[in-house]
Amino acid sequence: MKVLFIKKAIIKVVISVIAFLCIFAVNQYVLPVSAVYFNSTKRLLPIYSVETEEEKLAISFDAAWGADKTREIMNICDSYNVKATFFLVGFWVDEYPDMVKEIYNRGYEVGIHSDTHPDMTKLSKKEIKQELETNISKIEELTGCRPKLFRPPYGYYNDELIEVCDDLDIKCIEWSVDSLDWKGLGAGEISGRVTSRADKGDIVLFHNNSDNILPALKSVLEYYKLKKINIVPIGELIYYENYEINHQGTQIKK
Repeated sequence: MKVLFIKKAIIKVVISVIAFLCIFAVNQYVLPVSAVYFNSTKRLLPIYSVETEEEKLAISFDAAWGADKTREIMNICDSYNVKATFFLVGFWVDEYPDMVKEIYNRGYEVGIHSDTHPDMTKLSKKEIKQELETNISKIEELTGCRPKLFRPPYGYYNDELIEVCDDLDIKCIEWSVDSLDWKGLGAGEISGRVTSRADKGDIVLFHNNSDNILPALKSVLEYYKLKKINIVPIGELIYYENYEINHQGTQIKK
């Protein structure tokens, strides 16, 4: 009886080990890299920031209305030897095709921001795909380059949106620092919000036509120049393989 009991105990241990290894393998190789678990429920997340030891962060500009300040934004960035990412809405692309070309030709990264700027969480997967593919096609036609990054309007997302992004092989990008420039804040308030919050690995959100973006941007770039923190396009900050995303939306290299 004692020998039988020991054998049963050993079998239970072996079964437990096998079960653990199976669960580990599923989490490592089957789940999409953007999947995390909340209370045992799988949830897909976009990228909010990146875990990195390098002294670098990314700044981005959403473009949906107006283009008056876009060229000067690039002039300021160029004066600091900085490149940023512009997320362009489809109807903005239709209205300012020459500006789209200039953004790309001057070495700035171009991402998509939907075609009509809807709340993506209220769309079907078919409608989401159409929004993204139309936006991609418009930019690719003007630049000859297929965008690899997408920022959802208003920052709204759900699992279906992330799944469509994965299917189209584009990264869904949020932000970890919001300048709130769209609220009409003064230049000092905007730059203060960014410089007091942003750190290496962060993604900063600006808008290309906000009221005080030009003086605020100068202050922000001057600050990071003094801090010796490099500013790069989002595509040079994020990882494209061998990573996972934690519950805070931080992309971590495996």
